[in-house]
Amino acid sequence: MTELSRRSMMQIMGASALAGSLGFTATLARADGGELVVGGSLPLTGVFAFAGIAIEKGMQDYFKIVNEAGGIAGRKVRLAYEDTGYKPDTSVAVFNKLTSQNDIHLYYGDSTAFAKTIAPELRRTDRILMGGASFATELNDPAKYPNIFIPGPDYTEMISILMEYIAKEKPGAKVVLVNSDSEFGRDPIVPSRKKAESLGLSVVGEIITPPTAVDVSTEVLKMRRWRPDYVIFHGYILAPLPEFMSQARQMGLETQFMGTFWSMDSSIWKDSGQIADGFMGVMPYRYYYDTENAPMLDKIRAMRPDYQATGYMQGMVTAMILLESAKRVLESGKELTGTSLKAAMNTITDFDTGGIIGVPVSTPGNSIPVGRVYRYSAQEQKMLPVSDWIKVGG
Repeated sequence: MTELSRRSMMQIMGASALAGSLGFTATLARADGGELVVGGSLPLTGVFAFAGIAIEKGMQDYFKIVNEAGGIAGRKVRLAYEDTGYKPDTSVAVFNKLTSQNDIHLYYGDSTAFAKTIAPELRRTDRILMGGASFATELNDPAKYPNIFIPGPDYTEMISILMEYIAKEKPGAKVVLVNSDSEFGRDPIVPSRKKAESLGLSVVGEIITPPTAVDVSTEVLKMRRWRPDYVIFHGYILAPLPEFMSQARQMGLETQFMGTFWSMDSSIWKDSGQIADGFMGVMPYRYYYDTENAPMLDKIRAMRPDYQATGYMQGMVTAMILLESAKRVLESGKELTGTSLKAAMNTITDFDTGGIIGVPVSTPGNSIPVGRVYRYSAQEQKMLPVSDWIKVGG
């Protein structure tokens, strides 16, 4: 166990002991007042603030829609949250504070590190179902993480969706994997090799760089030797992708560049100009400006006339799954527990997200293994769909 994990677990255990001494359960039952409270450790400042702010808006807007329609099983929904600055210890402290002040059975966590740290406590108390910002492959394990779900495909499933697309477009294609030197970046490397082999694709090279590498000239020279048909980036938001693409094009490479969720918000590419034109990647949700029929997007655009980032959609879908799980438990007359909520979530089949995800979705495990491939148009400054919705696994 790391020093961070030890400190965090001590915080959790201390809070749990205090709660017990105060008659925690009885106090919360009285304070609840019939609300359904969703807790949130949200990164509203720091390096991940761009996502946290969007996520909070998406969740709040969905709760507003639900409350205006009468709530969940007659209970109004409220989001109780605080800023974490994207720091795991702060996330734990926020969790302890919020769960000591509110009767919380649904929670949003801000990172993989927080999810892994808090998971033993979720399992021990069996009170909470938690979604969050992480798409980590490790969390997609119902046996190890029974109280956690991922509101989209995990990182390995994202790469699998891209490879399914590649195999259809260019059978036998040569692929290079470029990953950041971080837990996030290294996540899907090994299973991606296996997926490529199963599809008849050839992984001709792998590159690992610092998350915000500046000089990538050596790596681009490797690409020139390998001459890949596709390069898949993972573990980055923007930098150093534009530099990779610019140098590769200067060397005459006709490589198609691709990315995963956190590199796929069209707004982050708007200042890259023609360098970004044609960049492709996987997205689990429709974009704010998509023109296909999507009743929930119509509601979003009526509420918020300005563009809403992909984090907003992620927050809204997380809220949908959390509340649908709670609705099923409450309507069955059962007690809200981690076990009952997760069991209810696993009964969700062919669920309609109002078009945010373009096909009905099911959640038999810990993820929603569905996505679509989009291509960036520099002229329109939009991500445009180039594939149908692709389901993987199962």
